[in-house]
Amino acid sequence: MTATVLYSENSYPDDSVERRIYGADVRVIFPTSSGSLADLPDEDCAAAEGLMILRFKVTAADLPRFPKLRAICRMGVGYDNLDRAAAAERQIMILNVPDYGTTEVADHAIALALSLRRGLLLHHEAQRDNPPAAWRYIIDPLVRRSSVQTFGLVGMGRIATAVALRAKALGFRVVFFDPYLPNGVELGLGIQRAATLQDLLRQTDTLSVHTPLTRETRGLLGFEELSLLPRSAVVVNTARGPIIDIDALATLLKSGHLAGVGLDVVPVEPPVEPVPELLRAYRAREPWTLGRLIITPHSAFFTPQAWDDIRSKSAETMRAALLGPRPQNVIPPESD
Repeated sequence: MTATVLYSENSYPDDSVERRIYGADVRVIFPTSSGSLADLPDEDCAAAEGLMILRFKVTAADLPRFPKLRAICRMGVGYDNLDRAAAAERQIMILNVPDYGTTEVADHAIALALSLRRGLLLHHEAQRDNPPAAWRYIIDPLVRRSSVQTFGLVGMGRIATAVALRAKALGFRVVFFDPYLPNGVELGLGIQRAATLQDLLRQTDTLSVHTPLTRETRGLLGFEELSLLPRSAVVVNTARGPIIDIDALATLLKSGHLAGVGLDVVPVEPPVEPVPELLRAYRAREPWTLGRLIITPHSAFFTPQAWDDIRSKSAETMRAALLGPRPQNVIPPESD
């Protein structure tokens, strides 16, 4: 039994990792150049039984070009760039790679939270000012001892679990909200569980978001919800940009209700003009953002080791789907 796997993007110097995992049973096609899915040659699309996707979107309009397609693997954790309903109609499996970059994203979320809560950015900005600030600590609501704070998590998957354990080790009281987890998860982790999102927000000093982007979670945290956070709270998002209303973040940060915001994701990536006010003010170094706002370019997942994991784990996932013994990391179409 053999199969053909088409990579939509060629981001690697060679195909040694893929050849080692697929072996002689899989024909691997890497594009010579591809600015979009539409740039892939028709003959390659017609032959593909497996399609590997990193950044591109796959819509219902794209699928007729792939008559033999049996599986699409999103080479990452999130799969919101794939039209799962259209794939299901054609009996195409949607796969992801949930176990790469877990530690990197968890570390990044904690780093964003601590760089704000320990006042690193406040001092960084103050000491590079002209003239520099006095050589002393800054008294600000942003700076708080970990052990007097509640660290709240929205979602409790693999990454959030890693974040929870790190936050707990740092002395935070850790609470999460995830209506899809069975009872007792909190007991195994030694943390607490909130019955509702509103209950979580009302008690959270530092909030970290870790849900996938679905119909249910899009816009989950708007102005009304974020306003439930205690004054001088911090919000960190390393999940997906559209989960949080970025304009509400701007309003609440500017007013002082939020003391700090750390984002690795924004609603449109890469940002296009006109950019949201929060990003515009950040780039313009407006005073209300200095020391209180960090934005990184969806880089939380990255280390060279995580990049290698993407290659190997996605190839293993696709091989299992096409050649067996059984598919793994299958995302059901009804899991929205």
